Amino acid sequence: MLAQELIRIKRDGGDLAAGDIADFVKGLTEGSVSEAQVSAMAMAVFFRGLKRDETVALTLAMRDSGTVLKWPELDRPITDKHSTGGVGDNVSLMLAPIVAACGGAVPMISGRALGHTGGTLDKMDAIPGYVTQPSEALFRKVTKNIGCAIIGQTADLAPADKRFYAIRDVTATVESIPLITASILSKKLAAGLQSLVLDLKAGNGAFMASLNDARVLAKSLVDVANGAGLKTTALITDMNEPLASAAGNGLEVINAIEFLTGVSTDARLKQVTLSLAAEMLVSSGLATSAADGFAKAETALNSGKAAEIFGQMVAALGGPKDLVSNPAKYIAAAPLVRDVAAINSGFIASCNTRAIGVAVLDLGGGRRKTDDRIDHRVGFDRLVPVGTKITKGDVIGRVHAVTETGLQTASKALQAAYMITGTVPPERTTIVEKI
Repeated sequence: MLAQELIRIKRDGGDLAAGDIADFVKGLTEGSVSEAQVSAMAMAVFFRGLKRDETVALTLAMRDSGTVLKWPELDRPITDKHSTGGVGDNVSLMLAPIVAACGGAVPMISGRALGHTGGTLDKMDAIPGYVTQPSEALFRKVTKNIGCAIIGQTADLAPADKRFYAIRDVTATVESIPLITASILSKKLAAGLQSLVLDLKAGNGAFMASLNDARVLAKSLVDVANGAGLKTTALITDMNEPLASAAGNGLEVINAIEFLTGVSTDARLKQVTLSLAAEMLVSSGLATSAADGFAKAETALNSGKAAEIFGQMVAALGGPKDLVSNPAKYIAAAPLVRDVAAINSGFIASCNTRAIGVAVLDLGGGRRKTDDRIDHRVGFDRLVPVGTKITKGDVIGRVHAVTETGLQTASKALQAAYMITGTVPPERTTIVEKI
């Protein structure tokens, strides 16, 4: 294989054979394909695209560039969820134990945040002692004995994707739909799943703000995943306001525990979580329909079984054994906490969700660079939902900060993020469509 010949074929709009794609990925992994050649191929794909079979071949080749997990020890159906990310999106923390409580196995390999959206691993890092990078043996043990384990990607899972993404990130080729598709799915396929459900966010707090863009990506992911032998469906969900009433790593953990234990439940968060659980149960053969899956997931939640499993998972991965019953004892609190008041009366008509995510980042709760340290204490909670009728001076949220300057800045950002008008806004659908 001559890498430059493959680049030329794609540059000129030709199709690449599966074997040639596999050879290119092998060279990408081993380093025999130069960074310049990877950059050129990425740009060629960005402009010329990949057909379905080419994207399937790329996905499988990147999957096979490292370890591909197999689960002979499991007698449960193996399933997982992937979200394209949003603000206040702590769904994974509830979803994994809910599905495990219904009989599924959820080896959830999650990522960290970069930008205005939160990362599941950063939330788990807010739990003292919790190990997000366990040994493979511990990962397997926890998944088998408890039913779920939320961990981070190891270096030997789809290593080709790691190098490819790093180069795409600095060559303005990240937005390519085929390359996004292969990147996401290669890691999920390497995890040894039998089924996958995708949560594609659309709205002003999502990376895919346009519904049409989210739909295009969802269709690509579903088509390629099924073409690669992984049973997959997708839900497009609304991200025009924070999903939970909290945004910030430790605060979202507390929110998740309150959700699991029934202390407090955000309506939109419940709808998305149980709808995704229903899809996972149907695709796993554990439910006969979405309605059946939703009911089973709700029973697992209301019975307390899901909360029990979450607590067992946390303890098995090094966290406190009584986190679920005493979250405030372990989740570190910010030194400054203050209510934010509405600046006028009316109805909350809309929310600049991205601005809230950026405000969390500015407080220290996110990363501008991959090596930035995160302060898990900061963020917002008690965020009021769009459609709420309020009077000037009512509380619209609460800021958790480490400095007075940060607190003041975040308070103003939250006030500016909410648009208050005299009319009731139209209701939005939380689950937009299924693909």
